[in-house]
Amino acid sequence: MKALILAAGYATRLYPLTRDVPKALLPLGPGTILDHIVRKVERVSGISEIVLVSNHRFASAFRAWAESGEFCVPVRVLDDGSTHEGNRLGAVGDMAFAVKKMGMEEDLLVMAGDNVFTFELQEYVDFYYKRQCDCILVQPMEHTEDLQRVGVVQLDEGDTVLSFEEKPAHPRTNLGVLAVYIYRKDTLPLIGEYLNEGNQPDAPGYFPEWLCQRKEMAAYRARGTSYDIGTPEAYREVTENYAALFGN
Repeated sequence: MKALILAAGYATRLYPLTRDVPKALLPLGPGTILDHIVRKVERVSGISEIVLVSNHRFASAFRAWAESGEFCVPVRVLDDGSTHEGNRLGAVGDMAFAVKKMGMEEDLLVMAGDNVFTFELQEYVDFYYKRQCDCILVQPMEHTEDLQRVGVVQLDEGDTVLSFEEKPAHPRTNLGVLAVYIYRKDTLPLIGEYLNEGNQPDAPGYFPEWLCQRKEMAAYRARGTSYDIGTPEAYREVTENYAALFGN
């Protein structure tokens, strides 16, 4: 299994913090947001490589980060060529770019480069191997406005996905989808098919919304907390409470 970290956005909502620094490299705890995510990935057995997709503007910063770090698995940085908000590929576009560029033929753990979480990923990966189908990670969310910013799913009693709606105006359940996905290797060619149909290339949740209508998909119920660092307020909350939240 390879791990793919999507970090090619421009994080304009966090300006001026991210005007000259990519969001994933903002300080967090003893390192950066990206260091926190990579440490989680490194603890998963069987990960052969971590691939990070950057835009062209920040690719050199990510390469410098990769060259200065010591990792348990190889880390590779890909430059998707985008230079500003207007020509970015979008999250699903970057997935397709990485799959094609790398000639990927392995199962793929995909995650956003701006979500930090307290839970470990190994149990999620174990769940995936038990179910042997594409998987999403879900948590109950209390507030409607939080559900409106993510994917929302309906599940059967065996946690198979019955419906998936990205950013719904009127959520059908309280189960929100976090930006951590596992795709079978035979699913990867469908990313290109999805885009060729003219579907939304931006948020990563649009692809599993489309995919669950074509293939079986299971949902793993995460035990822990996740934080989407999308605003200065969210970043401040996580940095101020890092030790209490993550214990290091």
